[in-house]
Amino acid sequence: MTESAVTEAGITLITPCRGLMLPLEEVPDPVFAGGSLGPGVAIDPLESVLRAPCAGEIVRLARTRHAITLRCEEGPELLLHLGLDTVALDGEGIELLVHEGEQVSVGQTLCRFDPELLAQRALSLITPIIITEDEGWQIVPPTEDKLESGDVLMHLKPVASASSSPTESAETSGPVLEATLVLALVNGLHARPAARLRDIATAHSCRITLQHDDDTADAGSLTRLMGLGLSGGDRVSVRITGEQSEQALADVRALLEQPELSEAAPQHHNNGPWLDETAAEENDASVPGRLAGLVASPGLACGPLQPLGVSLPEIEPDARDRDAEQVALQQACKALQQQLEADIAEARGAQRSGEADIFAAHLAWLEDPDLTQRSVRLIEEGRSAAFAWRDVLDTEIKQLAASDNQLIAARASDLRDLQRRLLLKLLGQEDDPLDLPRGAIVVTDEITPSQFIALCQTDPAGLCLAGGGTTSHVAILARSRGLPCLAAMGDRLTQQAAQHEGASVILDGDHGCLELEPDEARLEQVQSVLEARRIARHEARTAADQPAVTRDGVTLEVAANVADASEAEQAYEQGADGIGLMRSEFLFMARESAPTMEEQRAVYQAAIEAMHGRPVIIRTLDIGADKALSYLPLPAVANPALGTRGVRLLNAHGGLLDDQLRALLAVDAPERLRIMVPMVTDVTDLRAVRQRLEILAAERGITRLPALGVMIEVPAAALSAASLAREADFLSIGTNDLTQYTLAMDREDAVLAGRADVLHPAVLRLIAMTVEAARGEDCWVGVCGAAAGDPLAWAALAALGVNELSVEPARVAEIKAELRSLDLSALAKALPAWLTLDEARAVRSALGDWLANSNEPKEGQS
Repeated sequence: MTESAVTEAGITLITPCRGLMLPLEEVPDPVFAGGSLGPGVAIDPLESVLRAPCAGEIVRLARTRHAITLRCEEGPELLLHLGLDTVALDGEGIELLVHEGEQVSVGQTLCRFDPELLAQRALSLITPIIITEDEGWQIVPPTEDKLESGDVLMHLKPVASASSSPTESAETSGPVLEATLVLALVNGLHARPAARLRDIATAHSCRITLQHDDDTADAGSLTRLMGLGLSGGDRVSVRITGEQSEQALADVRALLEQPELSEAAPQHHNNGPWLDETAAEENDASVPGRLAGLVASPGLACGPLQPLGVSLPEIEPDARDRDAEQVALQQACKALQQQLEADIAEARGAQRSGEADIFAAHLAWLEDPDLTQRSVRLIEEGRSAAFAWRDVLDTEIKQLAASDNQLIAARASDLRDLQRRLLLKLLGQEDDPLDLPRGAIVVTDEITPSQFIALCQTDPAGLCLAGGGTTSHVAILARSRGLPCLAAMGDRLTQQAAQHEGASVILDGDHGCLELEPDEARLEQVQSVLEARRIARHEARTAADQPAVTRDGVTLEVAANVADASEAEQAYEQGADGIGLMRSEFLFMARESAPTMEEQRAVYQAAIEAMHGRPVIIRTLDIGADKALSYLPLPAVANPALGTRGVRLLNAHGGLLDDQLRALLAVDAPERLRIMVPMVTDVTDLRAVRQRLEILAAERGITRLPALGVMIEVPAAALSAASLAREADFLSIGTNDLTQYTLAMDREDAVLAGRADVLHPAVLRLIAMTVEAARGEDCWVGVCGAAAGDPLAWAALAALGVNELSVEPARVAEIKAELRSLDLSALAKALPAWLTLDEARAVRSALGDWLANSNEPKEGQS
């Protein structure tokens, strides 16, 4: 039997049992395959014992007997993990023959096991052998696939320790805090929150580690954090070391214990059904000439079919000069870092915040020390920098793509983007310009975010993807640019694209299908629809500055929902009659402390000036539930949507409210300013804010106060509308929350989102009750929820008697045009009967039919 040897040349480990050796990345478990626990190899046992691969000390035995940790003499710790998912057996079928603290010799039997029982009841008998303390050691695996007991398993060669990550170097002094949290992120610990966790560690100069089951990850490595595979509801242990550990723990709680503001999940069309992922299933993919897909971005398009092939550049596998290859990797990383920073700045300058956030996540991944350290190890083994980078990211891409969490799986495309862009930097190459005809329907397996932006420069009509999904970053970009896009269309798409290249096809992004063989009549029909839509958009935009007066002479205001002054400028340019909702919380988010009073005043003043005399409604800070501040941690509660949020939070943190009210009182032209209070339950909430406003105004000698109104977001507020209208200067209905609280359906729940419809009779009755009560008190009523821009719901809201519809800036002209074509009094007469229907679907159908049949003016009307 071969003895292990600890020499200057390193350590030789023997195989713990006869079996078949396989690389760790081929282990059918992403935690091991992705290297989250460390590097190593794996064995598929052909006998029923495990032996010590080296002499050393048993430092840890799992309670369930499936894992043994052995510290080598003068070397690292090894983890021998018997089988996969064997922890669920609770030790059944496994007999330990050693105890913790025991000194063992090389080849000593550590445990016996029943291979038949484990093979039947566990995921696999494959046994990983992991170097859990890999710093300073380089693995040289065996060259043979089949190993006998006592054969050499691997060599460990000493190497200079890789530089630690910023968070790892912080664990030098300071208090240690530990906590067990329940992950509230619905989509799990994916790229953006993982990057935020790393930022918290950096900002507070501390080390943060997360542990879930047997897996531990340092916040300095996005790769290892995501390798934990954490999903919503998982319990995770957090350990923080550093002088600012208390502040860091508060930030970590705020990040992990509250649902995030979801940007990636596709939104239903203002409570309508057209982004429902069941759309693809409702289209019969077996119909000849038609392929179904998920609607990543809606819309209708027609054009020549153009396949797009994207491949990685050719590389040399071996290094000629290892030192030179490491320098090349560093320089390429630096160059790509600068490029990504430029991409972020350009996107933000063009007011494409979603695009900027995507590249910010790519930048955080590029700075992940785990990826570069593993690449350096391969370079030290004689591989070229390009080969090393490609190989390391291939492993991570496979792990992400295999995740059951759709959002995490969708991030594989982002790593492919990072992989390809750095390879091009390493090779001194640039992407060739895309040679595509304008107006093409582009077909490809997958496309990365940077490739998508390059594609948009060719002015495509639409995009079809064999892979991807509705939560991918490309889907987000397609929606933001208004490009019709279908995803997850499968291998048939690639096969059919080759047969139909250059042919005129139709991408129906409203119904989730690609028509490959439309006849001339169908093509002419779609072209007519597209031309009519183009003309309607042009005419609507031309008349956008004019009032929205219905056919029967009723004038409604059409305002805009904005987040900052730049969006207010867009709203004015689009013809908005005012700002119906400025969400002030975006001024408070993505920073380490609350904005000063002067910072706030400047932003509010800029928004008012951008509207050139038109009214501006600014909502006071609306934090809680799905929005959190790192510097204002909230207690963990079972149901944050029903907890301290909106005005409840402001009343609990009076300093925040006072600073915001002082900033609002300090703006010029207060007659154009209206202040709106969110999450009001009854008149008590309004009185508390008005009292603070009057006290602060008196301190400054202000006698003319801005108008003060409330949001109607909960059923209690709608039922109390009469008393609220007596004391409020205006009411504004937040249909998103009112719908979800009335129906007890989370609008972010993919299963329920199709039913969480503002046109449900119960929701419409509450809105009708609110409007009627306000009318009795001569109180103005607006709607600032998503329903104001819904293709059908806006008409029902107008018929119920609201005074204003506030929509996204790009929708202002279209809504005004639709209002001008509406016979409001006729619709108001028809609406009460629909409020007695059973469900939203019935109301939506009846309303749609009515609008379709009432487009032509009645006799005597112009």
